[in-house]
Amino acid sequence: MTLRNIIFDFGGVLIDWNPRHLYKGYFKSDEQMEYFLNNICTNQWNGETDRGRPFRESISILQAQYPEYRDAIQLYMDGWTTMIKGAISPTVEILKALKAKEYHLYGLTNWSAETFPYAYNRFEFLHILEGIVVSGEEKLLKPDPAIYNRLIERYHLKPEESLFIDDNNVNVEAAAALGMKGIHFTGAEELLNQLSLLKVL
Repeated sequence: MTLRNIIFDFGGVLIDWNPRHLYKGYFKSDEQMEYFLNNICTNQWNGETDRGRPFRESISILQAQYPEYRDAIQLYMDGWTTMIKGAISPTVEILKALKAKEYHLYGLTNWSAETFPYAYNRFEFLHILEGIVVSGEEKLLKPDPAIYNRLIERYHLKPEESLFIDDNNVNVEAAAALGMKGIHFTGAEELLNQLSLLKVL
C-alpha cells in the first residue's frame, strides 16, 4: 500500500519544547532542577494539563501539595513560553520537503488547549499541515488509541496509507497497533534515513 499521509508529533520532533529551558535559570544547580522536574512538576502531572485540565487548576493542586515550591510551580504557568526554545529546523526542512512531494501532512500532539494557540501562531510551518489533533482539545492523550482514531476519522485517513513520527516510542507502537507505519524519532538525520528506506524521500 502506498504511503499518502504523514503524521508528525510536535514537541521534541518539530518544536524544541523542554521545561529545562525555563528552570535552568531558576534553580541554583542541575540537581535541584532535576529533582523538581522528576518529583514535583513531573511529566505525568503535565500530562493532565495536556489532557485538558486547566492550567490554573493544575498549578493550584500542586501548590497545595508542595507549598515550599509554590513560586517554582507558579513559574511553570507564568514562564511557559520560555520552555519553547524554537523550531527544530532540520526536521522542519524535512516537513517542507514532504509537502513539496505532495504528501498529505497532519499533526497529532499531546499539548494543552490553552497554550497550543501560542505555538500555532509562532510557527508558520504548522500552517502547512492539512489537519491537527490536539490532546487538550480532545480530552484524550497519546498513546490512547481513541486519539489516533479521532485523527483517522476526522480527516478520513486509511491507517495502512499513513506514517506516524513521534519521539516517544510508546506512541509509535500505539500507532502501529492501529495499522500505521511508525518511526521513532531520534534526530533529523536518522528520520531522513528511515524515510529514504521507505522510499518516501
